[in-house]
Amino acid sequence: MNIILTGSVAFDYLMTFPGLFKDHFLPDKLDSISLSFLVDSMARRRGGIAPNIAYTLALLGSKPRVMATVGEDFGEYRAFLESMGVDTALMKVIPGEFTASFFVNTDRSHAQIASFYPGAMGYAGELSFHDLDTKPDLVVISPNAPDAMVEYTKECQELGIPYLYDPSQQIPRTSGEDLRAGVEGAFALMVNDYELELIKKHTRMSETEIRAGRRFVVVTRGEEGASIYVGDDEFNTPIAPPKKIADPTGVGDAFRGGFLTGYSHGLDWEICGKIGALAATYCLEANGPQEHHFTPGEFVARFREHFDDGGALNALLA
Repeated sequence: MNIILTGSVAFDYLMTFPGLFKDHFLPDKLDSISLSFLVDSMARRRGGIAPNIAYTLALLGSKPRVMATVGEDFGEYRAFLESMGVDTALMKVIPGEFTASFFVNTDRSHAQIASFYPGAMGYAGELSFHDLDTKPDLVVISPNAPDAMVEYTKECQELGIPYLYDPSQQIPRTSGEDLRAGVEGAFALMVNDYELELIKKHTRMSETEIRAGRRFVVVTRGEEGASIYVGDDEFNTPIAPPKKIADPTGVGDAFRGGFLTGYSHGLDWEICGKIGALAATYCLEANGPQEHHFTPGEFVARFREHFDDGGALNALLA
């Protein structure tokens, strides 16, 4: 499939705190929080939702395209993505700007506190699907500059381009009206269980209304796996057991990359969910959202240690 991924492109600054954040919040002082956490480590990683998804898609043999705005410091990152098989031709450098930056601190219970500096991402609205030479088979609209996300949903609807709507972290920054329009025009929706509740709250839509008209809706549920809704059918996908837990950053993006790989090959819904689950586990075992590695052959072999694919994953080895 010709898939275009839109969303943030960022450098991730990953820090670890040896204690528990919850031990330092005083319930009667929440209106005047003043906290500083001394961290044990910090690493700078390539990140951002769009390239995170693209990275896993590329590992599994696809050649996804990313459409996004980046800063003048993006050169080395671009070279890396292209070496992995990601098409970066639609990634526009904004003069005088830095690539967006994500700062996240993770405690020993894997709770996270994060901040995000948009930088060049703030110019994402300058890109338009009207400028494309060919219409893609699917667009993924993931967290980005809020105005760009609204514009992309409108353009996809105008041009008849099916899009997977993944508003996640930008739900609080999106009006209920725009969020509802994004959901109602979506070909598919992918969120976690908490985000689903936020969408219901802000749009005043029921879960039945949210699922109606969508080709599929995927709700990830952390350690409980994921639920895939297709019409009146529900498919529940378990997690793939990790060998270790290193860093949860980007796990949801890896799931999306895995799921979309299965979907692009026309595999059944349960297999798509399980490919997503294993891709997420690979990411969880690595320090950073683009630090996991596998060949399609290694992926299929590990998949078959936990799940029965009935030979369906031979499509990934072709």
